[in-house]
Amino acid sequence: MSRTYARLLIALVAAAHAAFFIVYQRPDWDTEWTDQVGYTRLGRALAQTGRFTRYPDYPTFVPEVIRTPGYPVFVAAVNRTIGEGHMPVAIAQAGVFAAICLLVYGLARMIAGDGVALAAGLATALYPPLPYYGALTLTEVFTTFLVTLAVYLWLRSLRSAGSGVGWAIGAAVIFAWAALTRPSFQHLPIFLIAAACLIAPRVARAWRRSAVLIAVFAATIAPWLLYNYAHLGMFTFTPAGGIGRTLWEGTWQIALPGRVQSMLTDIADTTPDRADLDRKVRALAGDERLDPAPMLDYVHQWQDIRRIWTEPQEPWARARARIAADGEYLRVGLENIGHNRTLHVFRRLTRGLMLLWMTEIPVRYSDINNLPPLAIRAIWLPQALLVVAAMAGLVVLWRRGAHVEAAALGATIVYVTAVHAVLYSEARYALPAKPIVLLLAVVAVWDLAVMRNRRRRSS
Repeated sequence: MSRTYARLLIALVAAAHAAFFIVYQRPDWDTEWTDQVGYTRLGRALAQTGRFTRYPDYPTFVPEVIRTPGYPVFVAAVNRTIGEGHMPVAIAQAGVFAAICLLVYGLARMIAGDGVALAAGLATALYPPLPYYGALTLTEVFTTFLVTLAVYLWLRSLRSAGSGVGWAIGAAVIFAWAALTRPSFQHLPIFLIAAACLIAPRVARAWRRSAVLIAVFAATIAPWLLYNYAHLGMFTFTPAGGIGRTLWEGTWQIALPGRVQSMLTDIADTTPDRADLDRKVRALAGDERLDPAPMLDYVHQWQDIRRIWTEPQEPWARARARIAADGEYLRVGLENIGHNRTLHVFRRLTRGLMLLWMTEIPVRYSDINNLPPLAIRAIWLPQALLVVAAMAGLVVLWRRGAHVEAAALGATIVYVTAVHAVLYSEARYALPAKPIVLLLAVVAVWDLAVMRNRRRRSS
């Protein structure tokens, strides 16, 4: 099959898969995934006024303290070119999903040849979690595109003896956009630079390209840091979207069963009276045969910290209160960890990483709780096998002498793992690294198939 037809096939499969999930997810658009509301408001404000704020009509400018501008800029561009509302964003992200699949094809061709490239591109096009999130106004698919594109450009830079500086500049800008879309990726360039310089220390261009990458990356994110300093007096990516809340949530994620924690959150959100709250929590503990003490601690902390920023009504006061709340989340989270540090670390490295890499459920959110446990485990098992295959793929690349490429792909996976081993884990947080995981898994399976074929012929 020619490369043109291969790309066309991959794009058509991706488009069909995206269309299915747009139809499938549509009933949940206005009822689930409340994070969508914030991105929609910010994107609309940018498109209509050019101001990055939730309150574009307020007399004085109120800066956004939770979200970064990377994804709202994309939503605003869709609003200006295609139209406002959820459907235009979903359609645009179907195109983004197809672009991810084609990038995987390009990466695989760079590393392993046309056959592996076609298989890797199709595997990505058929991977359900990507179009699942593509049908939602959330950062997942757009971040995945940016991270995949940045890694592709970075490898092109390292492999190019002549015009590699241009590729490095492009990689730096896209890495910065990824960080401004999902702040957890703000240190990824450092991991990739370390991998390149450690694996190929004698390749002078690795050092030169690394210097270009870090300089351009810093210059690209500098305006956002200065913006936060000018408005809020601090050099930071997200004043109230720092590690405080994710650290706190991470302590409870590994202490309570996920379904029970979700139920407790709903109870805390709908039961302001503390005595009534405690009664409901104890009843739930009895039904689930669990110790009520940690469950009570969770709902009390949830209500007490949330009250810090929900009580102020004036927008500026609310923004500053949200920053204060993140500091309180950090304090209480560290206090929770201090109760048993060893157990916390063990659970983060076991249950926390399992939740990150193996627990995606591409089922409509409103239907997930109706799934039997056996069905959920059946969905998780292939994801575990995928991760194992990806590790084998790294070994295959290394043995073939593709050290720089294996280091870059492996560093991306290690980075995502390291960040969320410490903080809160959700399977969607690993999604930006999944195209790389899929590519590596295909490399491993392809290599195994080739080896078996050779043995068959020799026998």
